[in-house]
Parts: sequence; C-alpha cells; structure tokens
Amino acid sequence: MLIASSLTRAVNGKTLVDGVSARFESGKLNVILGPNGAGKSTLLRLLTGQLRPTAGSVKLGDRDLRELSLMQLARVRAVLSQNVEIAFPLRVREVVMMGRYPHFSGRPAADDERACEEVLALFELADMAERDFLTLSGGEQQRVHFARVMAQIWFPHAGATRYLFLDEPLRSLDVFHQLDFMRKLRELRRPDLVMVAVLHDLNLAAAFADELLLLNAGRVLAAGSPLKNQRRSPVSPRTLKTSPTNTNSLSANAASRSRAARNSARRSPAP
Repeated sequence: MLIASSLTRAVNGKTLVDGVSARFESGKLNVILGPNGAGKSTLLRLLTGQLRPTAGSVKLGDRDLRELSLMQLARVRAVLSQNVEIAFPLRVREVVMMGRYPHFSGRPAADDERACEEVLALFELADMAERDFLTLSGGEQQRVHFARVMAQIWFPHAGATRYLFLDEPLRSLDVFHQLDFMRKLRELRRPDLVMVAVLHDLNLAAAFADELLLLNAGRVLAAGSPLKNQRRSPVSPRTLKTSPTNTNSLSANAASRSRAARNSARRSPAP
C-alpha cells in the first residue's frame, strides 16, 4: 500500500500539487490522469521521493518515505521518468543491467543475469541485446528502459512491497506496442507490487487501469474504478478547465471508451 496524505508542493509562490490524498493498492494498476499542467508528474515525483513536499507525507506501507535511505528505496522502488538520456554507446544488455546495480557490488550475480534475461524476453528485446543502445529507434529505446526498471524490482524482496512508478511510459511507442505494454502491466500485477503510472490516453487508462486518479490544477478531481463509475455523468474538457474543485465520480464517457479500447485490443494481433 502507498498512501499520500495532504501532499502539497509549492514553488516560488505557485502551488503545483494542492493537498492531494490518495491510496494506491498493491495488485492493481493505478493510473493518474489529467490535462497538461495538472500536476501529474509532480505528484509522481513526490510519491517516489524525488521531490520533497511543502506539506503532507507519503507512506510506503507503514513507513514514512523520509525514513528510508536511497539504497533502501532503490532495492524496492523503480522509476521510469519522462526523459532518460544515455550518452554512451552501451549495449542494450548493459543498459538493462543498470537496473540491477542496487542489488550487487562488483560483478552481477547469477540472479542479476537471470533477471536481465527474463525482462529482455518479456519485452521482446533478446534479439537486440548486443546492439548499441544509441542506434535504436525512440520506441525501441523506451522498451529497453521498461526492461531496465523492471529488472530493478524483478524478484520479490523479503518482507517488503515493491513499487513501480511510470511517468508517461507510452511516449514514442506505436499503437501496437502501447496496447502490448498495457497488457504486460496487467499481467505483472502481484500482491506485493504497487504500480502507479501517469498516462494521457483516457481510452487506454479506462481500458486497462484498475483504479484512476484524475487531477486538475493540482487537486483531485475524481478517483475510483472506471468500471464502478461507468453509469455516472461525464467529466467534460470544460470541467477540467474551469472546475478544479469538482469531485464528481469518473465519467461514463471513459467507460464507453474503455469498451471500445478493449474491443480494439482483442482485434490486435498477439505479440
């Protein structure tokens, strides 16, 4: 369980995240949605500990995030940021192995090698393992980064919950790989894994997410399951622009889009 309590982040007099409280459960795909500038990425960085809140707190299970060292966090928490740049001509396998760095010193152990092999296979990158990362397309590089962050938390950590944070992970991916990635996320759900993703695509979010959190102007506009809220009135684009304090349930429109996206996913060829 990941719990945010009254999280606020203000910079130079501007409030980016305003009193957000939310619970993100393990075994579910939790998705944060909202228009540009709603505070989605800022909230995610507060949840990961990359930013410190002006007020409020984050708990990983029963422990305050601030109590954990960077090394403790690195062993159970993986983060895919929006922009990840690698300037050196590393092989794909070496980039993926970077995800295992918190788990060994010196040389990788057999489990580290195994984790890399398994995530390379999961994201269909085994044939690219020896290629120069810099020669890959943007979509291929993004898939390598998926493999890297998954390698970091690939194995259960004794007595601890694992946390996966993804900030706009579908960038650079074509439609097939977007659907494929979302299917994989659902397959990766585990009782000891909390997954939180920031997405822009309402169709995919409604189709694949277990829980949605809709932000506007740094505040929670709506939260809940897209299926449970399918008969409620829609949240229109005008609502997102003019009513940041509206707390209506998630839209019926999102649910209808969910059905369309599911139908599209079923018609897509198997990966």
